[in-house]
Amino acid sequence: MDWRGLMHAGLHQLHLNPADFWALTPAELQMMLGVCGGVAPMVRGQLDALLRDFPDMTKDEHDG
Repeated sequence: MDWRGLMHAGLHQLHLNPADFWALTPAELQMMLGVCGGVAPMVRGQLDALLRDFPDMTKDEHDG
């Protein structure tokens, strides 16, 4: 992570005090800075596809 850049953005651009800056999560800081993008959360259809493609295996007597 570019801590120097993040600290500059938080402390100088957003005028946060240090305690407020360090209390933020990286996602909260990005949102405050207007940074968009990233990976969208998984939707039910994607989960269903993963469950179909990679089903849970049942244990048998050899699994311990």
